[in-house]
Amino acid sequence: MTLAIRCKDLYKCYDNKVDAVRGLDLEIPTGECFGLLGPNGAGKTTTIEILEGLLDPTRGDVEILGKRWGQHDTELREWLGISLQETKLPEKLTVREVLTLFRSFYRKGRDPVEVIAQVELTEKEKTWVNKLSGGQRQRLAVGCALVGSPKILFLDEPTTGLDPQSRRQLWSLVRQFKQQGGTILLTTHYMDEAERLCDRVAIVDHGKVIAIGSPVEMIATLGGEHVVEFALDRTNGKTLSSECLAELASVMSVRSESDSFSLHVQEPHLAIPALISHLRETEVSLVRLTTRHASLEDVFVKLTGRHLRDE
Repeated sequence: MTLAIRCKDLYKCYDNKVDAVRGLDLEIPTGECFGLLGPNGAGKTTTIEILEGLLDPTRGDVEILGKRWGQHDTELREWLGISLQETKLPEKLTVREVLTLFRSFYRKGRDPVEVIAQVELTEKEKTWVNKLSGGQRQRLAVGCALVGSPKILFLDEPTTGLDPQSRRQLWSLVRQFKQQGGTILLTTHYMDEAERLCDRVAIVDHGKVIAIGSPVEMIATLGGEHVVEFALDRTNGKTLSSECLAELASVMSVRSESDSFSLHVQEPHLAIPALISHLRETEVSLVRLTTRHASLEDVFVKLTGRHLRDE
């Protein structure tokens, strides 16, 4: 297996006080779309910036396609395409001028017109950057990352704030790059995005990898692929115990949050009737009940007790 990215025992300390990354290990094979997931402040962006060569680690070992920053910088910059959380582009240049400018930074690269077509901006080729919509700007930023014909694409929350159509257009670009043999390292707060795009994901919290695997494998660790969520009417002062709920048919695990519960179940058609029967016996009423498939966010909450969007 050829590794595109490898880091071992990675640390980043700021002002000798704050450890943003604390002994993080990663191995990402070539041709894989790999996702880094975690709450704000978990160390995802710091890790990516170290891998991109934008930050020096406090300590640890980093290899990108077998090369190291500080020894092979020119080669590595030719091989990487980077799209940051927010890319500032020259407002008074056209789409074609921006991509032509970025293409000039590389010894080898792609025809800007070809990239414009790939990111679906042909009709905007002569439009100034400041006249583009948010989704169009983001596609242009990804185009700037692609125009150098990179081997690895770094995407740091590329679809934050975009409408659903713009998100799916960017998903298509990611899939195309992977189909052509490229490697992608992606951070995102959208769990459906990670589940659709990533071959494997790592959940990061407090600067460490706390779980890693394919989305299917991660969700399977919950023990049940369905979630039954419900909230109780507390007007009569009665509630339910997690211990009793855990004994209901098909229930694999129980999580409670204030006045609501989440049950991870294997077979909803068995768990829901058992729940309704238990509610009748205990004279407790519902104000809400929903069912859904388990997600990567459920995995994260189980492991850390926090939601992915928690500060």
